[in-house]
Amino acid sequence: MKVVIIIAGTNEPSNSAFLATTFAKELEQQGCVTTMFRLRELHIAHFTLERYTDGFVHEPDLLRVRDAIRAADGIVVAAPIWNFGVPADLKNLIDCLGTFFLDSDARRKGLLGGKPLYCIFTGGAPATAWHAIMRRTTSSVPTALRYFGASVIGTFFEGQCVPGRGTFGLVVDKRPRTLQRISYESRSFARVVQTFASTGAPPPKQRMTRRIMEWGEHLLERLTP
Repeated sequence: MKVVIIIAGTNEPSNSAFLATTFAKELEQQGCVTTMFRLRELHIAHFTLERYTDGFVHEPDLLRVRDAIRAADGIVVAAPIWNFGVPADLKNLIDCLGTFFLDSDARRKGLLGGKPLYCIFTGGAPATAWHAIMRRTTSSVPTALRYFGASVIGTFFEGQCVPGRGTFGLVVDKRPRTLQRISYESRSFARVVQTFASTGAPPPKQRMTRRIMEWGEHLLERLTP
């Protein structure tokens, strides 16, 4: 079982990176092989429509991420939330990945084949702000990857990731309950990945969601002149 982990945290140390690493260690305990990418270490230019043209030369780092996702049985994305959104390098990566994981005809059909996806977000605001606002303002990440054909299995949010008022730094390493929760989520995700690796099918709930999306896409095509 292979899982690719994409970390968008640009700071060091990083709360989102720490949680993603904890998640990865638990996955490995469950028999998964993990491949981790820190976007801050990759060189990927801004997305332009030229990426859709034949013969475009993509960056080696982008191709490494693409190949790892293609080979993976599961995907994990971890990102901090700054000013109600995720870092620009993650949005840019998702736009670039659309070059490979949407059909080349109409760019409407996802090609990820139902691979399980888990998202990890951290932020300075409390959980109430996540439920009230930030779940919506970060929804482009799971929504885009679902459009590419991934199956969204779950989302983890850790709030108040600040050591003090107006200060920033690593705090999740000192929260045993949070580490227990993320480890539990990782074990649950590993079971989903194991099922997907052996059957090639996402869980029933995600299959139904995909069918509804496909029905909507077909309806839109029929209604569009």
